[in-house]
Amino acid sequence: MFFVTEDAVITCKHPGGFVENVPSQNWLTINTRRVLVEIDPEGRTIKGCPNSGGVNKPCLTTLPVQTGYSGFLRVDGKRICLDPITGFTDGIPPGLFKYVVVNAGQPFVEGAASGIARDGRFHLRANARATSA
Repeated sequence: MFFVTEDAVITCKHPGGFVENVPSQNWLTINTRRVLVEIDPEGRTIKGCPNSGGVNKPCLTTLPVQTGYSGFLRVDGKRICLDPITGFTDGIPPGLFKYVVVNAGQPFVEGAASGIARDGRFHLRANARATSA
């Protein structure tokens, strides 16, 4: 599971609905981009959601995260956002439309949701990616 940065693409389930990322911390960065932490994805503006017509209302705001925070990794006491992060939006009908991470914003640093592997050790993996000119 990849750490989610301020460059992540988070969308509602409707094509064109993009969440505005607003990082709240400056301590942890990956390639100079800030990592999102607990409550960063919550209460954020969603732009471009086309869900409208009849009783439908477009997704305009993210609601509290349901799953996807690290159970172990924290920055200044706040849990780190991992790429399976998801929660509902305020779109109508309520309780039907979720926001999801399409791209974590970086392909380098992964962490476990629980932080502890079966062998009892903490695992954090950074992927080195070679580029060719």
